[in-house]
Amino acid sequence: MFAHFDALHAVAGLLVGILVGLTGVGGGSLMTPILVLIFGINPGTAVGTDLLFASLTKVVGSTVHGKRNTIDWPIMARLAAGSVPAAIAALVVLSWAGKVGGHTSHTILLVLGVMLILTSIATLFQKRIVAMVRHVDATQVGLGTADEAKPVWATVLLGAVLGVLVSISSVGAGAIGVTALLMLYPTLRISRIVGTDIAHAVPLTMVAGFGHWIIGDVNLALLVALLLGSIPGVIIGSLLSTRAPDRILRPALAAVLFVSGIKLLT
Repeated sequence: MFAHFDALHAVAGLLVGILVGLTGVGGGSLMTPILVLIFGINPGTAVGTDLLFASLTKVVGSTVHGKRNTIDWPIMARLAAGSVPAAIAALVVLSWAGKVGGHTSHTILLVLGVMLILTSIATLFQKRIVAMVRHVDATQVGLGTADEAKPVWATVLLGAVLGVLVSISSVGAGAIGVTALLMLYPTLRISRIVGTDIAHAVPLTMVAGFGHWIIGDVNLALLVALLLGSIPGVIIGSLLSTRAPDRILRPALAAVLFVSGIKLLT
């Protein structure tokens, strides 16, 4: 294992780990393109290895966020209720039908790339979106329990979508998850959105990662090298995220989403 150790893999893990801790984004949307485009790793191996990398990295990140009370556990539970069963179902389908073909994978990455660029722009205008949502809520009279339950079911559905996307491409747990949570819970602080998304990604990426391990798409030496860099990186990023104000985190999050989108498109 150590005969194949590459220090550059550890450096990549460090940089992505900091971004994951700071914004909740990067575990899949940046690391998978980095492994494929820069290090020349086989796409299937990159996806499987990245999933386990993301799960173990975010265990550390969620521990830091949990101690600093920046995780909304009810929201995390709703996401997991949809994502874990969906991930298992997607893995079962993959094991029966075989791995996703190159054309399908390319299409998925293109769609996600466009979505990330669009959502990065939307994130920059989060305050305006929050104001619009509050205005709509203020104009609605007599909200019933069915209306109040809408975010709950929307969150479970979001988890299911993330479960499928992550199992197929390793992308979506952070980038799509954070952005969608910003839309569903616009009054929640970004640091709490990030912490919740990181905590939810742990069971999701772990289930999907072990599924790909069974299929044979995990490079253990590469995984260890990435973790040597990402574990201290995610601690640093998580500590910074709880101290940085929203006016700093919002542009940082938008920048990471935009870079992620460009990476996927190219």
